Amino acid sequence: MEYRTLGASALEVPALSFGTGTFGGAGPLFGAWGNTDVKAARRLIDICLEAGVNLFDTADVYSLGASERVLGQALAGRRAQALISTKIGLPMGDGPEDAGTSRRRLMSAVEAALKRLATDAIDLLQLHAFDAATPMEEVLATLDGLVRSGKVRYVGVSNFSGWQLMKALSIAKRDGYPRYVAHQVYYSLIGRDYEWELMPLGLDQGVGALVWSPLGWGRLTGKLRRGAPLPELSRLHDTASFGPPVDGERLFDIVDVLAERAEESGRSVAQVALRWLLQRPSVSSVIIGARNEAQLRDNLGALGWCLSAEQMKRLDSVSAVEAPYPYFPYYRQEGFARLNPPPV
Repeated sequence: MEYRTLGASALEVPALSFGTGTFGGAGPLFGAWGNTDVKAARRLIDICLEAGVNLFDTADVYSLGASERVLGQALAGRRAQALISTKIGLPMGDGPEDAGTSRRRLMSAVEAALKRLATDAIDLLQLHAFDAATPMEEVLATLDGLVRSGKVRYVGVSNFSGWQLMKALSIAKRDGYPRYVAHQVYYSLIGRDYEWELMPLGLDQGVGALVWSPLGWGRLTGKLRRGAPLPELSRLHDTASFGPPVDGERLFDIVDVLAERAEESGRSVAQVALRWLLQRPSVSSVIIGARNEAQLRDNLGALGWCLSAEQMKRLDSVSAVEAPYPYFPYYRQEGFARLNPPPV
Protein backbone atom coordinates (compact mmCIF):
# COMPACT_ATOMS: atom_id res chain seq x y z
CA MET A 1 0.00 0.00 0.00
CA GLU A 2 1.13 3.52 -0.77
CA TYR A 3 0.55 6.03 2.05
CA ARG A 4 0.30 9.78 1.66
CA THR A 5 0.02 12.64 4.11
CA LEU A 6 -3.45 14.13 4.36
CA GLY A 7 -2.94 17.66 3.11
CA ALA A 8 -0.50 19.60 5.25
CA SER A 9 -1.17 17.42 8.31
CA ALA A 10 1.06 14.67 9.70
CA LEU A 11 -1.71 12.08 9.30
CA GLU A 12 -0.74 9.32 6.87
CA VAL A 13 -3.61 7.83 4.89
CA PRO A 14 -3.69 5.04 2.29
CA ALA A 15 -3.86 6.03 -1.37
CA LEU A 16 -7.09 4.04 -1.54
CA SER A 17 -9.62 4.21 1.28
CA PHE A 18 -12.91 2.40 1.71
CA GLY A 19 -16.31 4.07 1.64
CA THR A 20 -19.06 2.41 3.66
CA GLY A 21 -22.09 3.95 1.97
CA THR A 22 -23.28 0.43 1.13
CA PHE A 23 -23.42 -0.55 4.81
CA GLY A 24 -26.89 -0.62 6.34
CA GLY A 25 -29.42 -0.20 3.55
CA ALA A 26 -31.96 2.09 5.25
CA GLY A 27 -33.61 5.22 3.86
CA PRO A 28 -34.69 6.39 0.41
CA LEU A 29 -31.47 8.04 -0.82
CA PHE A 30 -28.28 7.09 0.99
CA GLY A 31 -29.74 3.69 1.81
CA ALA A 32 -30.21 2.78 -1.85
CA TRP A 33 -26.51 2.10 -2.40
CA GLY A 34 -26.48 -1.33 -0.74
CA ASN A 35 -27.52 -3.33 2.31
CA THR A 36 -24.26 -4.81 3.58
CA ASP A 37 -24.74 -6.31 7.04
CA VAL A 38 -22.17 -6.72 9.81
CA LYS A 39 -20.97 -10.16 8.70
CA ALA A 40 -20.41 -9.06 5.10
CA ALA A 41 -18.87 -5.77 6.26
CA ARG A 42 -16.42 -7.64 8.45
CA ARG A 43 -15.24 -9.67 5.45
CA LEU A 44 -14.75 -6.56 3.30
CA ILE A 45 -12.82 -4.89 6.12
CA ASP A 46 -10.65 -8.02 6.46
CA ILE A 47 -9.66 -7.67 2.80
CA CYS A 48 -9.02 -3.94 3.18
CA LEU A 49 -6.78 -4.31 6.22
CA GLU A 50 -4.84 -7.16 4.58
CA ALA A 51 -4.15 -4.82 1.64
CA GLY A 52 -3.19 -1.89 3.90
CA VAL A 53 -6.44 0.04 3.35
CA ASN A 54 -7.01 1.28 6.88
CA LEU A 55 -9.13 4.42 6.33
CA PHE A 56 -12.89 3.83 6.42
CA ASP A 57 -15.23 6.67 5.44
CA THR A 58 -18.85 6.96 6.48
CA ALA A 59 -21.44 9.61 7.43
CA ASP A 60 -24.26 9.95 9.90
CA VAL A 61 -26.75 10.30 7.04
CA TYR A 62 -25.71 7.05 5.36
CA SER A 63 -28.66 4.74 6.02
CA LEU A 64 -29.69 7.16 8.80
CA GLY A 65 -26.86 6.05 11.09
CA ALA A 66 -26.89 2.36 10.19
CA SER A 67 -23.66 2.65 8.17
CA GLU A 68 -21.77 3.99 11.20
CA ARG A 69 -23.33 1.32 13.40
CA VAL A 70 -22.36 -1.54 11.05
CA LEU A 71 -18.84 -0.13 10.65
CA GLY A 72 -18.38 0.11 14.41
CA GLN A 73 -19.52 -3.46 14.96
CA ALA A 74 -17.41 -4.78 12.08
CA LEU A 75 -14.31 -3.09 13.52
CA ALA A 76 -14.86 -4.52 17.00
CA GLY A 77 -11.58 -5.73 18.47
CA ARG A 78 -9.39 -3.98 15.89
CA ARG A 79 -10.26 -0.31 16.19
CA ALA A 80 -6.59 0.51 16.72
CA GLN A 81 -5.78 -0.79 13.23
CA ALA A 82 -8.20 1.60 11.53
CA LEU A 83 -8.76 5.27 10.81
CA ILE A 84 -12.41 6.33 10.90
CA SER A 85 -13.70 9.27 8.90
CA THR A 86 -17.29 10.41 9.22
CA LYS A 87 -19.33 13.37 8.04
CA ILE A 88 -21.98 15.51 9.71
CA GLY A 89 -24.31 18.24 8.47
CA LEU A 90 -26.91 16.81 6.10
CA PRO A 91 -30.49 16.31 7.35
CA MET A 92 -31.12 13.36 9.67
CA GLY A 93 -34.76 14.35 10.23
CA ASP A 94 -37.27 17.17 9.85
CA GLY A 95 -36.54 19.03 13.09
CA PRO A 96 -34.69 22.37 13.31
CA GLU A 97 -31.67 20.72 14.94
CA ASP A 98 -31.59 17.67 12.66
CA ALA A 99 -29.34 19.33 10.07
CA GLY A 100 -26.60 21.91 9.76
CA THR A 101 -23.45 22.60 11.76
CA SER A 102 -24.53 24.83 14.64
CA ARG A 103 -22.72 24.35 17.95
CA ARG A 104 -25.61 22.37 19.40
CA ARG A 105 -25.98 20.24 16.29
CA LEU A 106 -22.26 19.49 15.97
CA MET A 107 -21.84 18.52 19.60
CA SER A 108 -24.90 16.28 19.71
CA ALA A 109 -24.14 14.75 16.31
CA VAL A 110 -20.57 13.89 17.32
CA GLU A 111 -21.78 12.22 20.51
CA ALA A 112 -24.32 10.20 18.52
CA ALA A 113 -21.71 9.20 15.93
CA LEU A 114 -19.25 8.09 18.61
CA LYS A 115 -21.92 5.91 20.15
CA ARG A 116 -22.88 4.33 16.83
CA LEU A 117 -19.24 3.78 15.88
CA ALA A 118 -18.48 2.29 19.30
CA THR A 119 -15.36 4.40 19.68
CA ASP A 120 -14.12 7.27 21.81
CA ALA A 121 -12.59 9.34 19.01
CA ILE A 122 -13.21 10.17 15.35
CA ASP A 123 -9.95 10.35 13.40
CA LEU A 124 -11.31 12.71 10.75
CA LEU A 125 -14.55 14.68 11.13
CA GLN A 126 -15.82 16.39 7.99
CA LEU A 127 -18.64 18.87 7.51
CA HIS A 128 -20.80 17.19 4.86
CA ALA A 129 -21.86 20.47 3.26
CA PHE A 130 -21.60 24.22 3.83
CA ASP A 131 -24.09 25.63 6.33
CA ALA A 132 -24.83 29.23 5.37
CA ALA A 133 -27.03 29.73 8.44
CA THR A 134 -24.25 29.23 10.98
CA PRO A 135 -21.36 31.72 11.36
CA MET A 136 -18.03 30.17 10.46
CA GLU A 137 -16.58 31.39 13.76
CA GLU A 138 -19.18 29.34 15.64
CA VAL A 139 -18.43 26.24 13.58
CA LEU A 140 -14.67 26.51 13.98
CA ALA A 141 -14.83 27.31 17.69
CA THR A 142 -16.97 24.22 18.24
CA LEU A 143 -14.59 22.05 16.22
CA ASP A 144 -11.72 23.46 18.25
CA GLY A 145 -13.44 22.33 21.45
CA LEU A 146 -14.06 18.86 20.02
CA VAL A 147 -10.40 18.50 19.04
CA ARG A 148 -9.22 19.73 22.43
CA SER A 149 -11.53 17.25 24.15
CA GLY A 150 -9.94 14.37 22.21
CA LYS A 151 -13.23 13.35 20.61
CA VAL A 152 -12.04 14.50 17.17
CA ARG A 153 -8.46 14.32 15.87
CA TYR A 154 -8.53 16.08 12.49
CA VAL A 155 -11.16 18.17 10.72
CA GLY A 156 -12.13 18.61 7.11
CA VAL A 157 -15.02 19.51 4.84
CA SER A 158 -16.93 18.08 1.90
CA ASN A 159 -18.57 19.72 -1.11
CA PHE A 160 -17.45 23.26 -0.26
CA SER A 161 -16.89 25.97 -2.84
CA GLY A 162 -13.55 27.71 -3.10
CA TRP A 163 -14.59 30.88 -1.28
CA GLN A 164 -16.24 28.93 1.53
CA LEU A 165 -13.14 26.84 2.15
CA MET A 166 -10.71 29.74 1.84
CA LYS A 167 -12.68 31.95 4.22
CA ALA A 168 -12.80 29.17 6.82
CA LEU A 169 -9.05 28.60 6.51
CA SER A 170 -8.42 32.32 6.99
CA ILE A 171 -10.57 32.46 10.13
CA ALA A 172 -8.86 29.36 11.52
CA LYS A 173 -5.45 30.95 11.01
CA ARG A 174 -6.56 34.26 12.52
CA ASP A 175 -8.14 32.75 15.62
CA GLY A 176 -5.87 29.76 16.17
CA TYR A 177 -8.49 27.11 15.41
CA PRO A 178 -7.74 23.72 13.79
CA ARG A 179 -7.37 24.02 10.01
CA TYR A 180 -9.30 21.88 7.58
CA VAL A 181 -6.76 19.39 6.21
CA ALA A 182 -9.12 17.45 3.93
CA HIS A 183 -11.74 18.25 1.35
CA GLN A 184 -13.93 15.33 0.26
CA VAL A 185 -14.85 16.09 -3.34
CA TYR A 186 -16.41 14.60 -6.42
CA TYR A 187 -13.67 14.05 -9.00
CA SER A 188 -13.50 11.62 -11.89
CA LEU A 189 -12.69 11.42 -15.58
CA ILE A 190 -16.29 12.47 -16.28
CA GLY A 191 -16.36 15.12 -13.54
CA ARG A 192 -13.29 17.38 -13.59
CA ASP A 193 -14.79 20.59 -12.17
CA TYR A 194 -12.63 20.10 -9.06
CA GLU A 195 -9.59 21.13 -11.09
CA TRP A 196 -10.77 24.66 -11.87
CA GLU A 197 -10.49 26.20 -8.41
CA LEU A 198 -10.46 23.64 -5.63
CA MET A 199 -7.36 21.78 -6.80
CA PRO A 200 -5.07 24.85 -6.92
CA LEU A 201 -6.55 26.00 -3.60
CA GLY A 202 -5.78 22.62 -2.05
CA LEU A 203 -2.23 22.68 -3.35
CA ASP A 204 -1.62 26.22 -2.12
CA GLN A 205 -3.26 25.77 1.30
CA GLY A 206 -2.32 22.17 2.11
CA VAL A 207 -5.82 20.68 1.89
CA GLY A 208 -5.74 17.12 0.60
CA ALA A 209 -8.50 15.75 -1.62
CA LEU A 210 -10.45 12.69 -0.56
CA VAL A 211 -12.19 11.69 -3.76
CA TRP A 212 -15.76 10.39 -3.66
CA SER A 213 -17.42 8.57 -6.57
CA PRO A 214 -14.14 8.13 -8.48
CA LEU A 215 -15.91 5.89 -11.00
CA GLY A 216 -18.48 8.53 -11.85
CA TRP A 217 -21.41 6.99 -9.98
CA GLY A 218 -20.63 3.57 -11.45
CA ARG A 219 -20.38 4.79 -15.03
CA LEU A 220 -16.65 4.05 -15.37
CA THR A 221 -16.62 0.40 -14.31
CA GLY A 222 -16.53 -0.84 -17.90
CA LYS A 223 -20.07 -2.23 -17.76
CA LEU A 224 -21.52 0.76 -19.64
CA ARG A 225 -20.46 0.58 -23.29
CA ARG A 226 -21.56 2.35 -26.41
CA GLY A 227 -24.70 0.77 -27.87
CA ALA A 228 -25.06 -1.81 -25.08
CA PRO A 229 -28.06 -1.92 -22.73
CA LEU A 230 -27.61 -1.11 -19.05
CA PRO A 231 -26.78 -4.35 -17.17
CA GLU A 232 -29.87 -5.81 -15.51
CA LEU A 233 -28.32 -5.87 -12.02
CA SER A 234 -26.73 -2.41 -12.19
CA ARG A 235 -27.55 -0.10 -9.29
CA LEU A 236 -27.74 2.73 -11.84
CA HIS A 237 -31.33 1.64 -12.46
CA ASP A 238 -32.17 2.94 -8.98
CA THR A 239 -29.56 5.62 -8.32
CA ALA A 240 -28.64 7.22 -11.67
CA SER A 241 -30.77 10.31 -10.98
CA PHE A 242 -28.89 10.96 -7.72
CA GLY A 243 -25.47 11.17 -9.37
CA PRO A 244 -23.78 14.09 -11.16
CA PRO A 245 -25.06 14.37 -14.75
CA VAL A 246 -22.89 13.54 -17.73
CA ASP A 247 -23.43 13.78 -21.47
CA GLY A 248 -23.87 10.33 -22.99
CA GLU A 249 -21.59 10.77 -26.00
CA ARG A 250 -18.81 12.26 -23.88
CA LEU A 251 -19.14 9.36 -21.44
CA PHE A 252 -18.77 6.76 -24.18
CA ASP A 253 -15.82 8.61 -25.74
CA ILE A 254 -14.05 8.44 -22.38
CA VAL A 255 -14.98 4.80 -21.79
CA ASP A 256 -13.65 3.88 -25.25
CA VAL A 257 -10.25 5.39 -24.42
CA LEU A 258 -10.30 3.82 -20.96
CA ALA A 259 -10.90 0.43 -22.56
CA GLU A 260 -7.96 0.95 -24.91
CA ARG A 261 -5.66 1.89 -22.04
CA ALA A 262 -6.94 -1.06 -20.03
CA GLU A 263 -6.09 -3.47 -22.84
CA GLU A 264 -2.63 -1.93 -23.19
CA SER A 265 -1.96 -2.25 -19.46
CA GLY A 266 -3.60 -5.61 -18.83
CA ARG A 267 -5.93 -3.94 -16.35
CA SER A 268 -9.66 -3.46 -15.94
CA VAL A 269 -11.43 -0.28 -17.05
CA ALA A 270 -12.18 0.61 -13.42
CA GLN A 271 -8.54 0.15 -12.42
CA VAL A 272 -7.38 2.56 -15.13
CA ALA A 273 -9.98 5.16 -14.11
CA LEU A 274 -8.82 4.92 -10.48
CA ARG A 275 -5.15 4.98 -11.45
CA TRP A 276 -5.65 8.22 -13.40
CA LEU A 277 -6.96 9.86 -10.22
CA LEU A 278 -4.09 8.50 -8.12
CA GLN A 279 -1.65 10.27 -10.43
CA ARG A 280 -3.40 13.65 -10.28
CA PRO A 281 -2.14 16.56 -8.10
CA SER A 282 -3.52 17.19 -4.60
CA VAL A 283 -5.17 13.76 -4.25
CA SER A 284 -4.48 12.27 -0.81
CA SER A 285 -6.81 9.28 -1.07
CA VAL A 286 -9.38 7.89 -3.48
CA ILE A 287 -12.44 6.42 -1.76
CA ILE A 288 -13.55 3.14 -3.28
CA GLY A 289 -16.80 1.36 -2.51
CA ALA A 290 -17.83 -2.23 -3.04
CA ARG A 291 -20.87 -4.35 -2.39
CA ASN A 292 -18.95 -7.61 -2.71
CA GLU A 293 -15.46 -9.09 -2.54
CA ALA A 294 -14.98 -9.25 -6.32
CA GLN A 295 -15.63 -5.51 -6.75
CA LEU A 296 -13.29 -4.67 -3.88
CA ARG A 297 -10.42 -6.82 -5.15
CA ASP A 298 -10.76 -5.36 -8.64
CA ASN A 299 -10.58 -1.81 -7.27
CA LEU A 300 -7.53 -2.68 -5.19
CA GLY A 301 -5.83 -3.58 -8.46
CA ALA A 302 -5.39 0.14 -9.13
CA LEU A 303 -2.34 0.03 -6.83
CA GLY A 304 1.23 -1.00 -7.56
CA TRP A 305 1.62 0.27 -11.12
CA CYS A 306 1.45 3.53 -13.07
CA LEU A 307 -0.01 4.87 -16.28
CA SER A 308 2.62 6.24 -18.64
CA ALA A 309 2.84 9.94 -19.41
CA GLU A 310 1.37 9.26 -22.86
CA GLN A 311 -1.52 7.26 -21.43
CA MET A 312 -2.28 10.04 -18.92
CA LYS A 313 -2.16 12.60 -21.72
CA ARG A 314 -4.64 10.62 -23.82
CA LEU A 315 -7.07 10.31 -20.88
CA ASP A 316 -6.64 14.00 -20.06
CA SER A 317 -7.41 14.94 -23.65
CA VAL A 318 -10.55 12.85 -24.14
CA SER A 319 -12.05 13.94 -20.81
CA ALA A 320 -11.17 17.65 -21.05
CA VAL A 321 -13.98 20.21 -20.98
CA GLU A 322 -13.90 23.96 -21.47
CA ALA A 323 -13.73 25.64 -18.08
CA PRO A 324 -16.05 28.59 -17.34
CA TYR A 325 -14.90 32.17 -16.77
CA PRO A 326 -12.53 33.07 -15.21
CA TYR A 327 -10.86 29.67 -15.47
CA PHE A 328 -10.74 29.17 -19.22
CA PRO A 329 -7.22 29.36 -20.67
CA TYR A 330 -7.05 33.03 -21.71
CA TYR A 331 -7.42 34.19 -18.10
CA ARG A 332 -6.32 31.16 -16.14
CA GLN A 333 -2.95 31.24 -14.39
CA GLU A 334 -1.16 28.07 -15.42
CA GLY A 335 1.50 26.13 -13.59
CA PHE A 336 -0.23 25.43 -10.27
CA ALA A 337 0.61 21.73 -10.55
CA ARG A 338 4.29 22.57 -10.18
CA LEU A 339 3.57 23.34 -6.53
CA ASN A 340 2.95 19.66 -5.91
CA PRO A 341 3.75 17.35 -8.86
CA PRO A 342 1.55 14.23 -9.01
CA PRO A 343 3.12 11.00 -7.75
CA VAL A 344 4.41 8.63 -10.43
